[in-house]
Amino acid sequence: MKRTFSSIIGVLVVAVFAAGTAFGQSPALLEAAKKEGKVVVYGSLESETTETIGKAFTKKTGIEVEYWRASATKVMDKAMTEYRAGKPLFDVMLTNDNPMQIMQKEGIFAKYDSPSAKGFPKDAIDPNLGPRYRNVIVGVVYNKGIIKPADAPKSLEDLLKPQYRGKIVMPDPTQHTTTTQWVSSLHKLMGQEKAEKFIRELAATKPILVESLLPAAERVSTGETPIAITYVKYVFIYGQKGAPLDYVRLGRMMGDGHYLALSNKAPRSNAAKAFIDFFLDDEAMNIMAKMGEFVNRKGVFPPLPDADKIQFVEMLDLDIKTFAEKKKEYTKIFLGS
Repeated sequence: MKRTFSSIIGVLVVAVFAAGTAFGQSPALLEAAKKEGKVVVYGSLESETTETIGKAFTKKTGIEVEYWRASATKVMDKAMTEYRAGKPLFDVMLTNDNPMQIMQKEGIFAKYDSPSAKGFPKDAIDPNLGPRYRNVIVGVVYNKGIIKPADAPKSLEDLLKPQYRGKIVMPDPTQHTTTTQWVSSLHKLMGQEKAEKFIRELAATKPILVESLLPAAERVSTGETPIAITYVKYVFIYGQKGAPLDYVRLGRMMGDGHYLALSNKAPRSNAAKAFIDFFLDDEAMNIMAKMGEFVNRKGVFPPLPDADKIQFVEMLDLDIKTFAEKKKEYTKIFLGS
């Protein structure tokens, strides 16, 4: 079939445009991003996950990713300290819903409508922060090498049984923001009266308190502590490394949403936008799901047994004042001071 010169040019233009917008970006944005050379990201997403996505992004764009990771609380504190000092160093922030909402109210973020957002359901898109890219679900994880499935707890209330005393690890609710939020939201699962009783009785079992959800998972994966209150996804993540983990099928489980946002004083704003576009698109979301994450992009699921049966219940959002009040309350309950 004969082609005219204009039709050939048209095909080439489409091909070039498609190559430049492989994850929803304009060629002009990508070119400007490449000139900036790198993007600096702060977050609480596990380093291994971010590094895998970062390498894929660098391979596709040539833009390097520098990632600084800490707990959600420390990430927020660092970002707000830098911002208030007028010297923000990060371009992109990715962490839990509540800290993101707090930082949003402080004016740290610029609104950016990524073209990749169209792959998310409308109910997973915040008007200011954009897509809630994943849900992180907190549950009860145990080591099958120490506790047989038949002997494992079957409910949250089972954690209070004498045989589990001294065998539970959890993040410190007096320090760790997400855990403060989780404990504060327990009434959504069991009602106010039962929740208040459960919190006091859980504290009375003297659980081992650690900095965040990751070290809790690490301890249960090694068998150092048989049971952990931590993210359900760690069953898959540490299972891939040979740890004999499983999670208690609670049915309804609480969790948190995670967002990523552009700093409104980003030193490298174009590279930041390029990273956000890539992060929210199919390739990065599939990478994340294959690593056990519950991502919200349409049609992408984690390979965790019975993941489709989990009924997700979103935790409460707490403001700074309520966080302070709850941490003071839990200091008395869990630390006796």
